[in-house]
Amino acid sequence: MSFFLAQDTISGQEARCYATIDGRVEDMFYAKKLEAKAEKNKAEIKTLGRRGTQHKTTGWNGTGSLTIYYVTSRFREIMLKYIKQGIDTYFDITVVNEDPTSSIGKQTVVLKGVNLDSVPMAMFDTESDALEEEIAFTFDDVELLDSFGKPILG
Repeated sequence: MSFFLAQDTISGQEARCYATIDGRVEDMFYAKKLEAKAEKNKAEIKTLGRRGTQHKTTGWNGTGSLTIYYVTSRFREIMLKYIKQGIDTYFDITVVNEDPTSSIGKQTVVLKGVNLDSVPMAMFDTESDALEEEIAFTFDDVELLDSFGKPILG
């Protein structure tokens, strides 16, 4: 009987994350956690001859959250650009998951058209060893540049 090898799980600490903002690629070394989801929008459809409700996919919505250490003003600057000048910024985030101990290789995902929903503008916490902030965002498109391979089974 074959089984999945524990060494093929992916360590989150091995990830790399980059933002391409205004044509500049910025290493997001200060990122702690990122989660982006694509969710289908569905309409409820009722038809003759069927008592149950059916569902039809009508589109999708991309949302996410980014937890970072409170060590950069970049996202506050982007939000202030909108607040003060009305200029909204859209950018891309690239996430690479590649754990050298795993046999499955790497996965590269690009979130396109990322737009910030909320950004903490100031904070402090006298009981925190390291300040962290959570940034909510939406995205309009996604590309899968590299896909994980199949694991070698034990």
